[in-house]
Amino acid sequence: MALSRFWTFILILSITYVLVMLGLGRQYSLGSLVNGKQGDALVVAESDTLALAGTLLLSEIRAAGEAGLQRGDTLYTLNGTGVVKTSVGKQGADGLFQTCRNTITDLWLPLIGYLTFFCGLLNLLIDSRAMEKVARFLSPVFHRVFPDLRKDHPAYGFMTLNFAANFLGLDSAATPFGLKAMESMQEDNATKDRATNSQIMFLCLHAAGLTLLPTSIIGYRAAQGAANPADIMIPCIITSFIGTLAALFMVAAKQRINLFNLPVMIGVLGISALIGGLMAYIGALTGVAKFHFTDNLSNGMLLTIIGLIVAYAFLVEKYFTAKGTNMFESFVHGAKDGFTTGLRVLPYMLAMLAALSIFRNSGLMGLVMEGFSFVLAAVGVDQAVIDAVPVALMRPFSAGGSRGFMLDAMKTYGPDSLTGQLSCLFQGAAETTFYVVALYFGSVNVKDSRYTLGIMLLADLVCVIAAVFVCRLYF
Repeated sequence: MALSRFWTFILILSITYVLVMLGLGRQYSLGSLVNGKQGDALVVAESDTLALAGTLLLSEIRAAGEAGLQRGDTLYTLNGTGVVKTSVGKQGADGLFQTCRNTITDLWLPLIGYLTFFCGLLNLLIDSRAMEKVARFLSPVFHRVFPDLRKDHPAYGFMTLNFAANFLGLDSAATPFGLKAMESMQEDNATKDRATNSQIMFLCLHAAGLTLLPTSIIGYRAAQGAANPADIMIPCIITSFIGTLAALFMVAAKQRINLFNLPVMIGVLGISALIGGLMAYIGALTGVAKFHFTDNLSNGMLLTIIGLIVAYAFLVEKYFTAKGTNMFESFVHGAKDGFTTGLRVLPYMLAMLAALSIFRNSGLMGLVMEGFSFVLAAVGVDQAVIDAVPVALMRPFSAGGSRGFMLDAMKTYGPDSLTGQLSCLFQGAAETTFYVVALYFGSVNVKDSRYTLGIMLLADLVCVIAAVFVCRLYF
C-alpha cells in the first residue's frame, strides 16, 4: 500500500508541478519530460534568426558551428530551420519514452539473461536435494531470524546465496537468488497479495547492501584521480554492516523476534569476525595487489559456487535418474522458470522507473533536495556534508541518478575531499530502495508490502548517519 501511494502521489504531484511551472513561464517546454535523454541540453528559450539579425551574438553562433556557442552556463545553438536555441544545464534523467525503452534494453534484457542462467543452477540444487541439506545446516540461525518458516525451508539456501553474492559485489547473481527466495517463501503465504513477515525481513536485510567489494565505486574514484581509490572499501563495509544490523533489529522489534540467543549471536559475531579478518588482510595490501586479490576473490567465489553445484549434482545423479530426467534437462527446466519470472517483473520495473523519470525531470525532486539542504544548513550541519546529501537523497530512487551526483561531487570538490568521500559512501552503502521493493514484491504479485518500505528507508537513513561518522573517524 505504501508503495502504491508513493507511486500515485509522485506522478500526480510531479505532473501538477510541471504544468504550474509551464503556466507561470518558468518551464519552457514539456518535450524533455517525454522525449528527452539524460545529458541533453535543457532548452529554456528559442529565437528566430530574424529577431537576432545583425547582432554580434548571431554572428558568433554561426561561427561556432554545430557545437554551438558556450557562454558560462548558457549554450546557444542554431538548427537547420533557422531557430536559435538557448540552453542552460543538462537533463538529469531520461524522459518517459526513453526510460521505457532503456528499461527493456539496459535493465530487463540483461536481467532475463542472469535469471535464466542462475535459475537453471538453482534447479540443480533443488533436484539434487542439496538445498535441503543447506537449509537444515542453516536452520539453527535462520529459524530464529525467520521464525515463521519451517526449519528445513528451501528459502534459507536461496537467501544465503543472495547474501553471499551481495557481499561479494555480484549484483547480477544476487538478484536471481533473491527472487527465487521470495518465490519460495510465497508458496507458504496464506494471503498471496500481502507480504509475510519472512519476506519483509529478507528484503530489509537484502536492501541494507552489505558489500565487501564496492568495485564500481573504486573504479569511479580511480577515474577521478583519487590518491588511493580503494581507501573507501573499509568505510563502505563498516557503514553497510551497520545498516544491515539496524535493519535486522528494527524488523525484529516490529515482529517481536528475540535475537538475543546463542545461535544468532554466534552468527552475528562470526560474520563480524570474517569481515574483520578480510578487512585486516585487504588493508595490508597496496596498489595492484589489493585490486588483484579483491577481483579474484569475488569472481573466484562465483565460479567456485557454480563448480560446486554442478559437481555435487553429478555425484548424486541418481536423484535425477529417479525423476526420469538428467542434469542438463533439470538446468533447462529451471532456466525456463527464470525466463517466466523475468516476464512477470517487467511491468513493476517499468511502472516505478517511469514514475521516477517524471518526478526527477519535472524539477520537483530538485526542489525537495533543496528543501532538505536548507533544513540541514539551518541546524548547523557541515557544508561539506550538505554538498554530498543529493547522493543520499537520490540513492533510494535511482542508482544512475545518484551515480551522476556522486561523480559531479568528486569532480567539483575532489575525490579525496570529505564531500567526495561521503558521496562514495552514500552510493556504495545503500540500495535503490523503491526499485528493489517494486522488483521483488512484483515478482510474486504481492501488492501490500506493509511496513517494508518504511524500515528500508530508515535503514538508508542509518547508513547515511553512520557514513558521516565513519568518514570523519577513518579519514
